[in-house]
Amino acid sequence: MQAKHTIGHLIDGQTVLTGDRSQDVFNPATGAAEKRVLLADLRTVAAAVASAQAAFPAWRATPPLKRARVMSKLKQLLEQNADAICQLITAEHGKVLSDAMGELQRGIENIEYASYAPELLKGEHSKNAGPSIDSWSEMQPLGVVAGITPFNFPAMVPLWMWPLAIACGNTFVLKPSERDPSSTLLIAQLALEAGLPPGVLNVVNGDKEAVDALLVDPRVQAVSFVGSTPIAEYIYATGTAQGKRMQALGGAKNHAIVMPDADIAQAVSALMGAAYGSCGERCMAIPLLVAVGDATADALVEGLKMEIAKMRVGPGTDAGSDMGPLVTRQHYDKVCGYVAQGVAEGATLLVDGRKVAPPKGYEDGYYLGPCLFDRVTPSMRIYKEEIFGPVLGVVRAHSLQEAMDLIDAHEYGNGTCIFTRDGEAARYFTDSIQVGMVGVNVPLPVPVAYHSFGGWKRSLFGDLGAYGPDGVRFYTRRKTITQRWPSAGVREGAVFSFPSNQ
Repeated sequence: MQAKHTIGHLIDGQTVLTGDRSQDVFNPATGAAEKRVLLADLRTVAAAVASAQAAFPAWRATPPLKRARVMSKLKQLLEQNADAICQLITAEHGKVLSDAMGELQRGIENIEYASYAPELLKGEHSKNAGPSIDSWSEMQPLGVVAGITPFNFPAMVPLWMWPLAIACGNTFVLKPSERDPSSTLLIAQLALEAGLPPGVLNVVNGDKEAVDALLVDPRVQAVSFVGSTPIAEYIYATGTAQGKRMQALGGAKNHAIVMPDADIAQAVSALMGAAYGSCGERCMAIPLLVAVGDATADALVEGLKMEIAKMRVGPGTDAGSDMGPLVTRQHYDKVCGYVAQGVAEGATLLVDGRKVAPPKGYEDGYYLGPCLFDRVTPSMRIYKEEIFGPVLGVVRAHSLQEAMDLIDAHEYGNGTCIFTRDGEAARYFTDSIQVGMVGVNVPLPVPVAYHSFGGWKRSLFGDLGAYGPDGVRFYTRRKTITQRWPSAGVREGAVFSFPSNQ
C-alpha cells in the first residue's frame, strides 16, 4: 500500500513535520483517506508564535507601499496557480471546481483590497489644532495576530484575514481546518514566493489543542475566528478573558422572503444556487424560504422541484456535476439525521436527497442530493438549527410583516434577502429587518472586499466584522499625537486652560 502524503506546518518560512498526533484527510468524492495531516502540539504553536514575534519589528518598519507590493505579486501568483489551488480545494472539500474557482476569486478580491494599504493606513492630520500645535493620528499594527478558519472555504476565509492583517504591519499565525488544509498551505507558500519574509505568515495545522494554545498565548494580541456559534462563543469568551482583541463569526439560519409580486422563475433560479451551491455548506446559504401567500409557495415549490430534477450530483472534478459530496462521512450522517428529524416533526419532504445513488466508481463518497421540505414551522429543529447541508425548507406566511417577524425572532441574524418588484416593500425590509447583511433580489448578499462582512445577534461576537474597513480597524489601533515646537529662546509661563482656547 502506498504511504499517505503527510501535511505539516509552515513556520519561519519552512515546512515543519512535528507533532505526535495526526489524522486522515479524506477525499469526499471517493471516501478514501489519501493524506494525513499532523496536528500541532503546544510546542509547535509556540514555535510559530515565536517566529511571528521575531519577524514583527522588521515587518512593522517595512513601508506600507512595499507590503502592498507583496500583495500585488501574490495576486498574480494566485491567478497563475488557480487551477492547482482549486484542484486541492475540490479534492479535500468536495465542492465542484467552478465553485472552488469562485471561492478563490473572492479571496483574491480581498488581496486587492489589502494592496491599498498605503491609502488605508494614512490616518488623519490637523495643523494648528492649537497655537503652533499640530495633531495627527496613526493606524499602528497590533503585533502577532492569529486566525482560525473553517473547512467550507479553505482558500477564501483565510484570505479574509491574513492579507489585510499583514498589509497593516502585523505578523500572523493561521490555524486552518484540519479537514482540508492543502490549498491553504499552498497559498501561504505562494506568499513567500511573492516576497513575504519568513515568519510574517505561519500556518499550524491542528485541532482544539492548537486553538487553545493560540487563545492563551500572551504574545498573540488578537484572534479572528469563523465557524459555528457554540465554538465562536467559546473562542470569544476565552480570548477576551485573556485580554485579547477578538472577532468571532458564528452560525446562521438565513431566510429568503418571496413576495407575491416577485419574478418566480428568477427567484427559483437564484434560490437553487443559494440553497444547494457548495452542498449548502455556506454560512450565507439560504436554508429557509418564506413564501408570502399560498399561491406564491405553491409556485415556488413546483419550480424548485422541476429544477432539482435537472441537477446532477457527482464528484467535483466532473464538469457535469452541479453539486459535489459533503465534506466528511460524519457530516453526511449529521445532515441525514436532520432530514429524518424534519420528517418526524411533520414537515412535508417533497424531494429526498438521501435517495440519490452515488455515481459509478464513487460508491463510498459522501453524496447527498438536494432535499426540499414544505410546510416547515418555527417549532421544528430544521427551522431553528443550522444544518449546513443541501436542505431547503419552505415556510408559509400571510404577509410581509409576518415573514419579517419570523426572521427577527430567530437567534441568528447573519444574512437575509427579499424577492420583490415593490420598491416600497424592499425599502421597508432593508431598513427594518434585524439582520446584518441584506439582499434585494440577491440571494447571497456577501459584501464585496471593500465593505465588511458580519451578521447580528448570535452570528457575530465582537464589535467589528471581517475584512474591509472593519478589518483595518480590527488589525490596527489608533494612536493620536499632539506636537508643539516652542519658538527658540521664548519661555512661557504656566498655562491652566486648553491651548485651543488661547
